[in-house]
Amino acid sequence: MNNSSATQRISWYRSPVGREELALLNSRSDILGFLQVGGYLGLLVLTGSTVCFTAGLLPWWLVAPLVFFHGMCYNFMINGFHELVHDSVFKTRFLNRTFLGILSFLGWYNHIHFWASHMEHHKYTLHPPQDLEVVLPSKFTIKNFVLRHIINPIGFVEVLWTTICLAIPKFTKPWDRYLFEEVVPEQRWKMCWWSRLVLAGHFAIVVTSVVLGWWLLPLVVTFAPFYGGWLFFLCNNTQHAGLQGKVSDFRLNTRTVILNPFVRFLYWHMNYHIEHHMYAAVPCYHLGRLHKLIENDLPSCPRGLIEAWRQIIAIQKRQEVDPEYQFVAKLPANV
Repeated sequence: MNNSSATQRISWYRSPVGREELALLNSRSDILGFLQVGGYLGLLVLTGSTVCFTAGLLPWWLVAPLVFFHGMCYNFMINGFHELVHDSVFKTRFLNRTFLGILSFLGWYNHIHFWASHMEHHKYTLHPPQDLEVVLPSKFTIKNFVLRHIINPIGFVEVLWTTICLAIPKFTKPWDRYLFEEVVPEQRWKMCWWSRLVLAGHFAIVVTSVVLGWWLLPLVVTFAPFYGGWLFFLCNNTQHAGLQGKVSDFRLNTRTVILNPFVRFLYWHMNYHIEHHMYAAVPCYHLGRLHKLIENDLPSCPRGLIEAWRQIIAIQKRQEVDPEYQFVAKLPANV
């Protein structure tokens, strides 16, 4: 991959925020970090324990929705992992790194790989080939939604294969080769050893459950990212879908969606996605405050997932006729 333009920095537009206000927004809190991380992990313990305790007491058709709800909550772990990669959840760096390791393992994520990819995504958002983490236009279909985000065995096979390849390491994608041969080659073996640890750990969980008869343990841990992902999909795929590429304004290539408090908590406040890209150092639990400060400088934000997906589907239908079409958000008149 040619990285001849990788040293060129994009002069991003950011809605103005006062220095003192930004300093307050950037401040990290161990208490607020524990409330977010502890609350989320506590929810997973509750939903997973409920599945284990009710499996022998209730008929399967009552347990199945509990399993599905557990998977629905578990799928949002990648958003917590994402925030911890930014090192912005806790004031104490040790706590960030500790919980990053926990969430990385539980969700089959490689934080070294993701850090390398995601930093490029933030620097060059929707500017290929420097950003290939998000590639537009993307095609969403009902068939893909059902096959991938209700029960997702294909996703498990893909994640397992990807983890094995990174553990060797064998780079099957040009983006991976670019990252670990050109951008951060010094991180190659660290990334490799983490993938090996993930494989060994989840293999140990499965073997232990077989030996001790704990059949539900792999279901609520190892395989939990691969079912119930419908709500995560509907939230996460609003971030950039249908918007403009190769522009220097996050208001044009990123979407903020107003969500209810519970979904916002599950989603680690990433519904405030324009705000997150503008000021990536702001902890997730302060993004709502940032939104209120700059909302007069933002385009109209969809209120709820239904409104957001109506917009995305309309864009997708137009792109079927005109593949070059990109939605141009209407910016405030004072800009």
